[in-house]
Amino acid sequence: MLKLFRVRGWFEQKGRRQKFTRELRGLSREHVIERVLSELGSRHRVKRNLIHIEEITEVEVGSNER
Repeated sequence: MLKLFRVRGWFEQKGRRQKFTRELRGLSREHVIERVLSELGSRHRVKRNLIHIEEITEVEVGSNER
């Protein structure tokens, strides 16, 4: 079952720190970490060792029933 995770961290690019917060669906924490590393590396051309994940939290998905 897919869960929703919020990932916070930062990466170095051109000597500066860029903060990021991403919300992703995944099967596990490891799956979400891999996806964050892949997406940031692809979009910003940042190597994985320059991406620092500070926090991963599972977000409770509420129902919007009316």
